[in-house]
Amino acid sequence: MRLGLVLGDQLSFDLASLAALDPARDAVLMAEVEGEARYVPHHPLKIVLIFSAMRHFAQALRERGWQVHYVELDADGNSGSIVGELHRWQHALGATHIHLTECGEWRLEQALHDAALPLVWHRDTRFLCSREAFARWAHERRQLRMEHFYRGMRKRTGLLMEPDGSPAGGAWNFDGENRKPLPRQLRGPFAAHFAQDGITAAVVALVRRRFSDHYGDIDGFDYPVTHAEAHQLWQHFLDFGLAAFGDYQDAMAEGEPYLFHARISAALNIGLLDVRCLCEEVDQAWREGRVPLNAAEGFIRQLIGWREYVHGIYWLRMPEYAGLNHLGNDRALPEFYWTGRTRMRCMEQAIGQTLRLGYAHHIQRLMVTGNFALLAGIVPTAICEWYLAVYMDAFDWVELPNTLGMVMHADGGYLGSKPYCASGRYIQRMSDHCKACSYKVDHVIEDDACPFNALYWHFLIRHRPLLSTNPRLTLVYRSLDGMTASRRDAVWQRGQALLAQLDARQPL
Repeated sequence: MRLGLVLGDQLSFDLASLAALDPARDAVLMAEVEGEARYVPHHPLKIVLIFSAMRHFAQALRERGWQVHYVELDADGNSGSIVGELHRWQHALGATHIHLTECGEWRLEQALHDAALPLVWHRDTRFLCSREAFARWAHERRQLRMEHFYRGMRKRTGLLMEPDGSPAGGAWNFDGENRKPLPRQLRGPFAAHFAQDGITAAVVALVRRRFSDHYGDIDGFDYPVTHAEAHQLWQHFLDFGLAAFGDYQDAMAEGEPYLFHARISAALNIGLLDVRCLCEEVDQAWREGRVPLNAAEGFIRQLIGWREYVHGIYWLRMPEYAGLNHLGNDRALPEFYWTGRTRMRCMEQAIGQTLRLGYAHHIQRLMVTGNFALLAGIVPTAICEWYLAVYMDAFDWVELPNTLGMVMHADGGYLGSKPYCASGRYIQRMSDHCKACSYKVDHVIEDDACPFNALYWHFLIRHRPLLSTNPRLTLVYRSLDGMTASRRDAVWQRGQALLAQLDARQPL
């Protein structure tokens, strides 16, 4: 007999390794292991999501006729690692071969390659662009820009394309129409919630008992844990969120953690949803006139553009990519990232929401928590570990390029052509956080000035040798040079004082 391994982020019925096996004579192994739950301090909600979804998936496989060997975390003999469980079960079952699909993390895949096991690897066909196809695309180019990759994916899939081969609406990208601030009275649709069944309740109790030392709340878990529930969440977004998503996907608002976002990334990343189906339904919604083009294009760009692109970058550049630190950052992650206790309203809201829900949308991650880490010079590995730990949808293949490359510019512009740095003015424009903040967004050097303002200029001053030649920062450095010498010195001193507070572990 042969044994098939299904990991916690591979809960798809059409997984390539499952397709290679015969339910009548082969078996499936699934295991909850301490090593995967603790290699970073994962948010308790993330552990609940994965373990509960795994248990539901195992049940569904059995209903489809599979013989499933499922190892719960507290089971006798649990070795604590995926490699250990494969050795244990191969010996117990006498399996001649172990079939498995490419992993989502280089760390685990390398451990499996190093194990003395009869492994048969299969490509992860859930991605539209394979690792090999991305490597071929990258080999032909001097610069790997997402926009070029995205256009090729649009042509290949036919999504939002006209019969003559031109892009719908005459443009490839409507990003300029995706950045509207939220009107004062507009709020997002009600959030979809899912009740806990017996399986999920048991997992919540397990995680509460075994991982009480991890940061993040566990109360009120209400995420989808089955394919049917994930599709209900997706349909909710199609019906109530997508039409406005295009205009307001970058907006932030007090008391509105989700706004018009789909909240499906965790379900998608563990296999409960299929990227092809999602994009095809969005394409159809646009063609039927149910959503505007900027909404359909903005959503599809995030999936077949950015998501597939960072997956390709990750497997092209690992493992050396994880250690890059182009800007030479050396500052520890401030404690308030783990507690949410800070007087900066935007940071308090984003971090508090993250610890409570295991969720924040892309602008909160990029332009609030990520922007602060960039400006403060946080060590890239520290902020990367934080993102990997606290978000329910975070797996290394998607988190690392987004954080190290997009957020921290630690790869020197390999992934993004410029650092995504901004002062408090950006946050004021895209949110209502500044109204309730202890700091003043229109002040720069005063004691009550928004920390983002001085830190923004401090960042540009200290990294001038590396960044001033970037054509996308020409106007910014022209503004810096337009300051008087005394003003620049005052900005620098305010930035130094703020960073000294961080070094002294004093909350801002």
